[in-house]
Amino acid sequence: MIDYEKLLNFPIPEVRQRVRAQDAVFYALSVGMGQDPMDTRQLPYITTQKGPVVMPAMAVVLGHPGFWLGNPETGVDAVRLVHGEQRITLHRPLPAEGEVIGRTRVTGIVDKGEGKGALLYSEKEITDAATGELLAVTGSTTFLRADGGFGGPSGPVIPPNPMPEGAPDIVLDLPTRPEQAFYYRLNGDDNPLHTDPEVASRAGFPRPILHGLCTLGVVTHAILRELCGYRAEALKGLSLRFSAPVYPGETIRVEMWRGGAFRARVVERDVVVVNNGLAVLA
Repeated sequence: MIDYEKLLNFPIPEVRQRVRAQDAVFYALSVGMGQDPMDTRQLPYITTQKGPVVMPAMAVVLGHPGFWLGNPETGVDAVRLVHGEQRITLHRPLPAEGEVIGRTRVTGIVDKGEGKGALLYSEKEITDAATGELLAVTGSTTFLRADGGFGGPSGPVIPPNPMPEGAPDIVLDLPTRPEQAFYYRLNGDDNPLHTDPEVASRAGFPRPILHGLCTLGVVTHAILRELCGYRAEALKGLSLRFSAPVYPGETIRVEMWRGGAFRARVVERDVVVVNNGLAVLA
C-alpha cells in the first residue's frame, strides 16, 4: 500500500545528460519521422547535414529519470500503472548539443478510492548545465490503477482541456511501425510493458502497447506539420490526456483545430487514444 508522505517526497535522482546531434535525430526517427523519404521538410529533424532541429516533444526524454516507479520502495503496483496525461512548456529551443540537467519531483497524489486507483502528478525541470537557464518544464499524470484506497486526499485534480464542438479543421493519418516500441525505449523509457508480452499480459493487455510518450511524439509530428509548418519554434507547449493504448503497427489519425485543440484515434479500431489535447502556438 502507498505511504502518502513517503511517495510524495520520494527522492528521484537528478539526471545529467550529454546531448548529441545523433540523439536528436534518433528521437525524431523513433517517433516516426522519416517514413516519407520525399518529404524534405522533415530533413532538418532527421539528418545532421540539414540540422538537426530538435523536436519540442524531445523534452519528455531529456534528463529522464527512467522507470523510477518500478522501484519497490515507492509502494506502487508498477505492473498496473499507465501514463494518464502529459504537459510540456517550452521556455527556450532545446539544444542539439550540450549538457542538460533534469530534476524530477512528485507534486501531488490523489486517492480515487478503493478499487478506483490513484493519480500521481510529477514535474520535471530541464535546465542548461552550462548556463543554468530553464529550457522546459514537463508534467505527467500517472494513473496507478491498483493503488487506490490508501487514505490520501481526493484532490485537487488537474481539469482536462475542453474540446471544441464541430468537426476538426485538419485530419492527418500517421502510421506506427510494429517494432517502434523497441526503438523508442532506447530514449530511456525501459518499462517492459512495452516490449515483453508476459508483462503486458499481467497488466491486462493482449500484447505490448506503444509508449504513451511515443504516441505523444507522433501527435507532435502532426502538429508541427499541419499547424506549425515544421517550425519547432512555433510550438510553445502542449497538454493532452491518454485515453486508450496504441498497439505498435497501428495508424494514428490526428484531428486538429486551428486554435490548437487536438485529439487522436487509432484508425484500425476507431478508438480515441488521445483526448483533450491543446497545443500552445506562437
